[in-house]
Amino acid sequence: TDVKSFPDRKNFGMDRFTFGFTVKDSPDFFINVTAWGGDAYINGLASSFSTGDCVIIENPLVATKDLEKGDRFCPATPSHYRLLVTEAHSQVCLCADMDTTDRLLPLIHLPVKDSRDFYTLGDIVANGQKLDGSVINILAAVKSIGDTKQFTTSDGRKGQRLEVRLFDDSVSSFPLVCWDREAIQLMQTLIPRETVLFIADAKISFDSFRSGMTATVNSKSIITVNPDTREASLLFSYAKEVSESGALDQDEMLEDVPVESITDVYTVSQLKQKAQENPEAFFGITYSFISKLDLDSSVSKVIRTRCSRCKFLVTEDFSSCTNQLCPGKDQTFSATTGFDLLVDFTDHTGTLHTFNLKSPVAEKTLGCTIEEFTSLTDDERTAMKWKFLLERCKIYVKIIPSTKMKSGIRGMILDCSLADAGEVKQHMSALLQQRL
Repeated sequence: TDVKSFPDRKNFGMDRFTFGFTVKDSPDFFINVTAWGGDAYINGLASSFSTGDCVIIENPLVATKDLEKGDRFCPATPSHYRLLVTEAHSQVCLCADMDTTDRLLPLIHLPVKDSRDFYTLGDIVANGQKLDGSVINILAAVKSIGDTKQFTTSDGRKGQRLEVRLFDDSVSSFPLVCWDREAIQLMQTLIPRETVLFIADAKISFDSFRSGMTATVNSKSIITVNPDTREASLLFSYAKEVSESGALDQDEMLEDVPVESITDVYTVSQLKQKAQENPEAFFGITYSFISKLDLDSSVSKVIRTRCSRCKFLVTEDFSSCTNQLCPGKDQTFSATTGFDLLVDFTDHTGTLHTFNLKSPVAEKTLGCTIEEFTSLTDDERTAMKWKFLLERCKIYVKIIPSTKMKSGIRGMILDCSLADAGEVKQHMSALLQQRL
């Protein structure tokens, strides 16, 4: 927990400093530790290790828990005791013995609660305000990590706030708020869409501003990153598949807008720059050349069938969804088949890679249905490809900033057609005026 200070009742005008942490040395047992001392000692100690480090605690005082006082703000542990570390008698240092460290570190991936004892995000949303003020366990994947916001309270204390968006197979976006510096630092090391969290004792609240539920990490919470459990493994597989399918991008907060309402025109470099400066999704038009369009690769890479409910790629027999977390696994199976292309486009300022071009936009762009496409010969598919390749097109795009992509951008093509010569001339004149 963050370092706090209190007036020292024995030394008038002086402050005592404290912080707490929790340690475990076996799958089933863990205990809370509280450190007390002067400013330099406590702040130095707190900055000398982080969550996930292996430490040696020398000469701590063993004390009985007092659940009526400070212990009620600490994580619940199976022990009746707690450890006190004091500046005068105790020492905490990093463990340098690699054999010990290798033995202990896997414990960090074991949740401190029963791995089956958790709410799905769908459960939280369905219960709504009935859960307001409750403390529960959550298993979810990380969708995105926001920027840390610094603030100063009315009494002059400085603080920070970080919002993480979570998802699972039932809800595509759910807010998790962190106020504690250590929790924020932990979150900032995670890879969105590739990390699953088991959050023990998260506080659930109704946010009137959002008109929805939100979860908060507090002093009682313990976060397990990528838990070594069957439930987490299934969710990790789901997160990976749904991320690669582009389904998460379709669920971004910014809904698609009518193409005719999109008027802002960008070069490729301007799209990249705006995505770096703005974490929110946005729309635009670019006049660019299609530089990659693999219509002549195998049909299975151009046309794909996905589960209607969870967007997983389905097996060739089209009889079932292989996602064990599919919300429709106990219902009649249904699937949709459509174009599923990755397109590169280029202008004089650069190239953007792997933008999604999917049905029904792809049908309109290519001028054929999937049935018509599958009946084409290899030569006819190649001819269709060259109709667009290296031709300047007017492309309407949805840009979603992403730390996962090298370019910093994930994108969807909302409309694409060969550009009118007059429009291109007008666009190039406008660019020239900007430069002048």
